[in-house]
Amino acid sequence: MRTPPLAQDDPRPLTLRDVSEASGVSEMTVSRVLRNRGDVSAGTREKVLEAAKALGYVPNKIAGALASQRVNLVAVIIPSLRNMVFPEVMTGISRVLEETELQPVVGVTDYLPEKEERVLYEMLSWRPSGVIIAGLEHTDASRAMLKASGIPVVEIMDVDGTPIDTAVGISHRRAGREMAKAILKAGYQRIGFMGTKMPLDHRARKRFEGFTELLAKSGVEMADQEFYSGGSALKKGRDMTREMLERTEDLDFLYYSNDMIGAGGLLYLLEAGIDVPGRVGLAGFNGVELLQGLPRQLCTMDACRDEIGTKAAQIIAQRVFDPAAEYERVVEMTPTISYGDTLKRR
Repeated sequence: MRTPPLAQDDPRPLTLRDVSEASGVSEMTVSRVLRNRGDVSAGTREKVLEAAKALGYVPNKIAGALASQRVNLVAVIIPSLRNMVFPEVMTGISRVLEETELQPVVGVTDYLPEKEERVLYEMLSWRPSGVIIAGLEHTDASRAMLKASGIPVVEIMDVDGTPIDTAVGISHRRAGREMAKAILKAGYQRIGFMGTKMPLDHRARKRFEGFTELLAKSGVEMADQEFYSGGSALKKGRDMTREMLERTEDLDFLYYSNDMIGAGGLLYLLEAGIDVPGRVGLAGFNGVELLQGLPRQLCTMDACRDEIGTKAAQIIAQRVFDPAAEYERVVEMTPTISYGDTLKRR
């Protein structure tokens, strides 16, 4: 089998002939394999599937006269609907698209790259008019499919990297550095971090990298840290906070990768009678509005979720209805710190 050409080198839509040439079998055989029809040997099937995956080819599920057209759908691919972050992004997307002929259709990946690949494959097979997808990190197959799709692609939530097409988000490394600056300025020195397991949540990993980088430049080492898997639950925050303070008693600040576990930590500290923010300060991330009813307002940083969804949808709509229009390749939002009641001000 010859090496398939890179999809980004040829902007035209991929066809069965491209897969046929790359795999060295007939177009009819390629069609049988991709439709899972007919008697095809295992070796031939493997060659065809390998070539299609490398090219980023996705079969077209629209039949007949409509086969060469796009449908008025925008594929929105996000990691979770249980996390309150992404419904707010969807609000911004829906508000813009409802003023157009476009309709969003949502796929959820559970932060799993392989599942993202499957969801993307299915969605692209219906020939949507555009794709909005969370994050900049994808499998090689997903990147190939997005590059070969021939439609506007907007990667959202993150700008720390090189987008496939367009990116709208914040710099999570900068967000981590800014929070570290605020904590050090307030006089805290013995800092612990609690957050999600970083291989799955790339944006939390980047915030942690920016945070520890700024601490190191200021001569401060992370005193304790703990990573967990699973949802962003209040109980998880309570348990991890208790365990960390039992393990490292002289901590004076706790930085959480999200507001939900930060809120759990705050509730534990208040119940334990620990002075917040005098004895221990706290900060989270995301600016979750639901948590404004806590006994103390948690220090946090807004992730610009609604604004990101709004801008991403505007870019898609503009490029669908005016393909010649100019657009920004990278749109960076600037999050702000809300100090609340858990970070001393100096």
